[in-house]
Amino acid sequence: MKNNEPNINKLIVVGDRVLIKPKNQANKSRGGLYLPLGYTEKEEVQSGYIVKTGPGYPIPSPGDDVEEAWKNNDDKTRYIPLQAREGDLAIFMQKGAVEIIYNGEKYFIVPQHSVLLLERDETLFD
Repeated sequence: MKNNEPNINKLIVVGDRVLIKPKNQANKSRGGLYLPLGYTEKEEVQSGYIVKTGPGYPIPSPGDDVEEAWKNNDDKTRYIPLQAREGDLAIFMQKGAVEIIYNGEKYFIVPQHSVLLLERDETLFD
């Protein structure tokens, strides 16, 4: 890869969001009818593979409102991790998603609460 080429690893997903690469939708219905090009994009429910995840939901540190001289102010933010992992197949509501094009590829930025179902292949994480 050249240094000036966009790289998906340079993207940082924030908060409780996931980056999803949509699956290629079939252009034919179950009955064999060919569907118009924009049909699948108008569907409310989409599916795709999770490419990146955010850190999760931030947890406030106990006693954030109290300034103490002895307290170390360099405490890192802690997070409740997301259920989704990279490589999971996600079924999600498109209404809550934001579509982006990165390096000529279509992706969705989806909040965790818009993900309806995850399918995980545990062998990916061994």
